[in-house]
Amino acid sequence: MVHDLYQEIILDHSKRPRNHHSMDDANRQAEGYNPLCGDKLKLYLRIEDDIVRDASFVGAGCAISTSSASLMTESIKGKTRAEALKLLEKFHELLTTDVSVSQELGKLVVFCGVRDYPARVKCATLAWHTLKNALDGANDPASTE
Repeated sequence: MVHDLYQEIILDHSKRPRNHHSMDDANRQAEGYNPLCGDKLKLYLRIEDDIVRDASFVGAGCAISTSSASLMTESIKGKTRAEALKLLEKFHELLTTDVSVSQELGKLVVFCGVRDYPARVKCATLAWHTLKNALDGANDPASTE
């Protein structure tokens, strides 16, 4: 039952991604690429007073990659840089360990089943690697390799 709900949320964010547009007033940007399946995205952030005021993305990718970027942009708005990085850490932990699901992740828990498909973990984490680069001001594109 819960598994079906999670799949439904992922499909909804894949078909109707939130924050899927470029941002003219972004003051941080980063690009990400997953060579394994060809997912590409460009992330835009507007950070003021160390708080993510707005986040959006453009690009093309599989359902997991697109829905992850969509849910990530929703999740990081209003967070400080440190809080966004902590969320990234918790999300990565969710996908790569057997740790129990953390309530801190909110809607992001829908990706807990991805850890059973190691090749798909890269799809789910692409947006998050790209976020880290944007927050760090890195110029090189983020890659899942």
